[in-house]
Amino acid sequence: MKSLQLIFSNSRYFAPAFVFATLNVVIGTWAIYIPSIKAKLGIDEGELGLALFCMALGTLTMILFAPKIINRFGVGNVTAYGVFLFLVSFSIPFAANSYFLLCVGMYIVGAFSGFTDVAMNTLVTEIEKQDKVHIMSANHGFFSLGGFIGAGIGSFFLPMQLVPLHHLFVVIGILFISNLVLMKHYIKVTSIDQDDQSFNLKNFKPLLVLATIAFFVMASEGAIVDWSALYLEKVSFAKLSRIGLGYTVFSIAMSIARFLGDDISRRFGSKKLIIGGAFVGSLGFICILFVTPIIAIVGFGLVGVGLSVIIPELFRLGGKTKGVESSQGISFISGVGFFGFLVGPVLLGFLADISSLKLSFFCLLGFVFLSFLLGFRLKN
Repeated sequence: MKSLQLIFSNSRYFAPAFVFATLNVVIGTWAIYIPSIKAKLGIDEGELGLALFCMALGTLTMILFAPKIINRFGVGNVTAYGVFLFLVSFSIPFAANSYFLLCVGMYIVGAFSGFTDVAMNTLVTEIEKQDKVHIMSANHGFFSLGGFIGAGIGSFFLPMQLVPLHHLFVVIGILFISNLVLMKHYIKVTSIDQDDQSFNLKNFKPLLVLATIAFFVMASEGAIVDWSALYLEKVSFAKLSRIGLGYTVFSIAMSIARFLGDDISRRFGSKKLIIGGAFVGSLGFICILFVTPIIAIVGFGLVGVGLSVIIPELFRLGGKTKGVESSQGISFISGVGFFGFLVGPVLLGFLADISSLKLSFFCLLGFVFLSFLLGFRLKN
């Protein structure tokens, strides 16, 4: 818990952690309103999957430019402006009154969410290097905590049948003001190495296994964000008041495990942590596939514990990869992983449309199990 103490004792560390939380508070709010937005527009699972694919395309577009923009304007500046643009952009899909506008809105959201994700991970990497601290896993814990806050509070208000856009405006307003106050603590942070970090093909090879695991893991995480409520509603036949619990329990479990992750990593090493996490995640998806609401919700918790430690450890390994600058490795892994975070739900949407949502979750089990196998190819 040393990293958590550092974050709460110093605004320089807390401010970036709040950016991590901000992204997932909004995403968590989006997650619980997906069924109502889907119903409002009268679209099916396949059409929803296509809209989410537009979000993935937006992310991919900005990830290609993010490293150069970060180098030119400074990682602190880019993180601050990125999070504000992300907050504003999410009002578009909530306000959409047509399927076309939903797709356009999801593309814009994807662009700013992917851009901010690369920026904030690079920011924490630079702070770790400059201050000689170990806080990456704890920052990802704040990301998970944000999901719990967004989905948990939102689930509490669901039975009141609030207008989703009104709820979102309150959330955005609070987060906008909070980030405006905190940004002064990191906005002047710049990279230690200001050289051009454009990717060359020769840089890809040592990062491919790391990036592949990141894609599988974050695809699974993104799928839970966008489809857990529908799974509990349509497959497990859970009560309305419980359909948000899958993602809420997932986020709580992930938060707690990530806050402990830095200490566990120092003791056992990244490779063992990634293999063990993927194994626990696989067990969690097996529980989800039992369908029974209580067992499925427990399964979401196990998946949260298992996946929680993998991404921060991939960043650590990427930062130590020979022949690749640490910030370049972080940007690549973060970009591929966040693209997976958005593509995962798209894949589930198409599978659910042609077969069933349960088959989609079998696919997620396959993703996590493949990550488990790939973990044995990593170096400590």
